[in-house]
Amino acid sequence: MAKPSVIAHRGASGYLPEHTQESKVLAHAMGADFLEQDVIASRDGVLIVLHDIYLDAVTDVALRYPNRARDDGHFYAIDFDYAEIQALSVHERSNGSNDGPLFPGRFPRELGQFKVASLEAEIELVQGLNSTTGRGAGIYPEIKDPAWHHQHGIDLARSMLTLLQASGYSSASEQIFLQCFDATELRRVRNELGASIQLVQLLGREDDHSESALRKISTYADGIGPSYFDLIEVTNTGIKPSALCSIAHDLGLVVHPYTFRRDQLPPFATSFPELLQFFMAEVGVDGLFTDFTDIAVGVRDRLNLD
Repeated sequence: MAKPSVIAHRGASGYLPEHTQESKVLAHAMGADFLEQDVIASRDGVLIVLHDIYLDAVTDVALRYPNRARDDGHFYAIDFDYAEIQALSVHERSNGSNDGPLFPGRFPRELGQFKVASLEAEIELVQGLNSTTGRGAGIYPEIKDPAWHHQHGIDLARSMLTLLQASGYSSASEQIFLQCFDATELRRVRNELGASIQLVQLLGREDDHSESALRKISTYADGIGPSYFDLIEVTNTGIKPSALCSIAHDLGLVVHPYTFRRDQLPPFATSFPELLQFFMAEVGVDGLFTDFTDIAVGVRDRLNLD
């Protein structure tokens, strides 16, 4: 069994605000094999690295632009030019109810001066770090809400592929996976836009995980990204692997589950390292998304895997 890849989920987001360049630098230094970029677009078409299509959960947009919210109360990135977004300060994610942090033990919200980065700047950062350290960390961008962007006149996937190709990511041999929850859009990326880089079909808990569904995915994608809960069965005596990982492997698909967090352990887990070890050694995943790169790298490197 090959050693699984450690994918830095929005960077070293257990230690620094998600998707900030500081978070990506730390994840790279901790030994991440891949660094994730959620990608959306600004009003002027700049590709930016941000998990949500709105800005209010992780920035001070409500303070700087209080009159720019839509009727639902959200401040959408697509209503702002990139220069306006760069003026914002990024902080730890809000919990959505009382505006407190989602993870109270993480980086203090009142400290630091963090900014939203463009995808181009982040690629340059990763490639620069690879050059100066001699490492070969890859990138793992996600096409976020492509239908939303189409509705607003932006072909997010096409723009991303253009930038990725210009940045040297054009074939399956490169250190890149491109992921998306939207199966229709991911098929379009492969069949209409002609992408030859590795594609990963993200799967929600409600999606079809049957063998026939995975077989269809294998016609256009190279892997799947399910919730790790879908890779196990909880029994009276503990947990055991479900059939999903082995079925995917039989179809030639790599398996990269999300998201492993030290501060969000499931009820059946006795410790974070033991949870990681179970999925790496027993379930047999090919990689995993985690907010805590250093812990995952340490667990992975201690396992007797070739």
